[in-house]
Amino acid sequence: MANRTKLRGAISGFGEVAARAHLAGWRTRENIAISAIHDPVSERRHEAIHLIKSVRVYDDLELMLDGEAPDFVDVASPPGLHQAAARLALAAGAHVLVEKPLALSLGEFDELAAVAAEKQRILMCVHNWKYAPAYAAARRAIEAGRLGAIRFISVDRLRTEPAGTGGSGGKWRASAASGGGILIDHGWHVFYLMNWLLGGEAPTSVSARLESPAGMDVDDVADVRIRFGDGAIGRAHLSWRAPVRRTSALINGERASLEIEGDRVFLTERSGKTEDLSIPDMADDSYHAAWFGGVAEEFERAVTEGTDSPVASLNLAQARVALVLIEAARKSSINNGIEIVTPFSTVKSHS
Repeated sequence: MANRTKLRGAISGFGEVAARAHLAGWRTRENIAISAIHDPVSERRHEAIHLIKSVRVYDDLELMLDGEAPDFVDVASPPGLHQAAARLALAAGAHVLVEKPLALSLGEFDELAAVAAEKQRILMCVHNWKYAPAYAAARRAIEAGRLGAIRFISVDRLRTEPAGTGGSGGKWRASAASGGGILIDHGWHVFYLMNWLLGGEAPTSVSARLESPAGMDVDDVADVRIRFGDGAIGRAHLSWRAPVRRTSALINGERASLEIEGDRVFLTERSGKTEDLSIPDMADDSYHAAWFGGVAEEFERAVTEGTDSPVASLNLAQARVALVLIEAARKSSINNGIEIVTPFSTVKSHS
């Protein structure tokens, strides 16, 4: 692979996540070169020129697509812009990787998937938490059968405020029109992680309670309960009102329990024997630059494999699960937390 022509990439939306995480990840791939940047904000274009040697910058996405004809586009703009940018890039013949969320509605998702299929292009979403050492260790333990059948999985994502508060990131996260809210910003990660850790088991129903701060139209607290087709129960608590920053998880199986606290992972067997499965990780931050290299490798592999790539198919399946759960959780909360049956109630997904 090292001898083949490099893939020419472009980034649309050069905010903090692109500058501090995506760019570093692409630079780990020797057969990928980021040659163009699109951002309507002049300060971000100047930042790109400062960070990337010989890069060409554009304030108009269509002009960039026409002038550069990139092999792929990394869409890292605020969520409200994802669908339009991804659609333009796919229509121009580029493969597309989209920062989460892939889309804000199932209608948008299905439209993008249809365009990608028509153009025979790869469409994927950034699912970087699968490359967090702690969750990768959990997946390995589950696959090895050390926990047995999973009965319960719980994930807490506690933050004292939204990421990027005081900057542009804080602004879009506080606006529903821009795709803000904690259910989109953190729930997307939690939902694809659950689906992945459970081996692709489909969620069959959801009940949720969402809370919004006074005067705002986005949720900043979400408490979600999920039933899966194999009988497992999922729970997620997400908050931007917490007194401390904390990321933790608990996975109970028939044979053992696995606890994740930050980057620490402990497996406890029925006998009471505990094993430390922790792998050192970079300091916890909002951008997780160290994990994007895995996303970049996965995307490059999918482009190499082509439109029948199992990597791309699995990624889209996980993205659809996340979106179905978000829409069902909102519907449940509006209806006083009643249980909402998902479209997966009679269909099993696979990993």
